[in-house]
Amino acid sequence: MDGEGGQDRADERTGEASRPTLKTIAFMTGLGVTTVSRALKDAPDIGEETKKRVRLVARQVGYRPNRAGVRLRTGKTNVISLVLDTEEQVGGFVSDLIYGISEELAQTPYHLIVTPYSRNNDPMEPVRYVVETGSADGIIISRTEPKDARVRYMTERGFPFATHGRTDMGVEHPFHDFDNRAYAVHAVQKLADLGRRRLALLAPPPRLMYHHHMRDGFLEALGDANLTEAPFTGATVDHSIDEIRARMVELMSRPNRPDGIVSGSGQATFALVAAVEDVGLIVGKDVDIVSKQSSRLLHLLRPTLYVVTESVRFAGRELARSVLGAIEGKDPKSLQSLTAPTKVEAR
Repeated sequence: MDGEGGQDRADERTGEASRPTLKTIAFMTGLGVTTVSRALKDAPDIGEETKKRVRLVARQVGYRPNRAGVRLRTGKTNVISLVLDTEEQVGGFVSDLIYGISEELAQTPYHLIVTPYSRNNDPMEPVRYVVETGSADGIIISRTEPKDARVRYMTERGFPFATHGRTDMGVEHPFHDFDNRAYAVHAVQKLADLGRRRLALLAPPPRLMYHHHMRDGFLEALGDANLTEAPFTGATVDHSIDEIRARMVELMSRPNRPDGIVSGSGQATFALVAAVEDVGLIVGKDVDIVSKQSSRLLHLLRPTLYVVTESVRFAGRELARSVLGAIEGKDPKSLQSLTAPTKVEAR
């Protein structure tokens, strides 16, 4: 029921009658409770000036809809769950992603909660928990795999979701992704223009979808430019700084070492630069590096690096739009977006 006083009665049932309610806003604006409620829901039959006045008062008094009451009346939680790997805590990735999502949700009734999981545990568990308990209306996941069990599970159950990354499983679903294939192509082309002939790629783990995108672009561009690969084995962007540094020292100590490197991670590039200098070589002279970055910190490391910036904050906004559209039942194809990389920049 959505009649006058419905939210206030819900507040009383949940023990929160002391906080600002729809009646509080109605008293301060001189409007009816039903009008206030509909104004906050952006009802089309309520004038814009009335909506602005109601929203202003709601902000001033600190009004927040009671989630328990909302769920009693609508069956919704007004919650979006971001299921996130607890190891993705570096370089501002998590904070930028959360900021972008929250920025987009700010003008909606929805709130964001983070549901963490460890990379060492089953990534299905947090997704299954949210779906089975109904603790959110939609889910955002990242680190997608080509045949992603989480995507299959939520699709089969008709649960709204969006993914940070694509899949390759014949399922149309909402997503936002950075074009890592195009990034790798641009990076190789830049190194070829610099006269580099033997290139190495520090890629994501093979189980992840964006590994295949980046690797495919890298190999295609190598072939087009008639360049040679220096295989970089034993490390991915998921490895620790120390592990990446050690593997790169080994690679750069070989007679057939690379003279150009494509890095899939800004954080990992710190280790690559350290390794190059560990063996007495100079970035920008003996070897050139092109790297993705999300935090715009690499120019502080070495001005001779070449970078392509990926906006994780923008990705957060796009993911929020996608999951909201999924909750509204929109066509998944209309909720898919792909960001093209910027040009390779020297810092």
